[in-house]
Amino acid sequence: MARIMALDYGQKRTGIAVTDPMQMIASPLTTISTYQAIPFLQKYTQKESISLFVIGWPLQLDGQEGRTTRLVASFMRMLKRYFPKIPIIPYDERFTSLLAQYGLLQLDLPKKKRQEKGRLDRISAAIILDSFMESKHTLALKM
Repeated sequence: MARIMALDYGQKRTGIAVTDPMQMIASPLTTISTYQAIPFLQKYTQKESISLFVIGWPLQLDGQEGRTTRLVASFMRMLKRYFPKIPIIPYDERFTSLLAQYGLLQLDLPKKKRQEKGRLDRISAAIILDSFMESKHTLALKM
């Protein structure tokens, strides 16, 4: 089975998380500079099979799309050009950064390590991916 990859897109950095090949466990992978995202993904997909991209879809608290949503939509179009055979699903990312910050606090890391922005981005990507997988599993149970 191929992995599912989640991307927490940001203007400066993009957090990346992947599942295991059996698509059961979501794990933070890395944080990269956003301008390096496509080359990184090209290299990664040459050695690992990816069946799906899940992109954090930034909605405002009221559910409306904002400026950042348009940036993510533009990034999704670019992903589609470079990876036409891999489906892309936008997934609501509201509160993922807050959950990631809370998770970092629970790890009892030194303040300097908690404030490392790259750590927050890849944990946010893992939360997006885990939430997506849980919703997919819940949907399957209802059918």
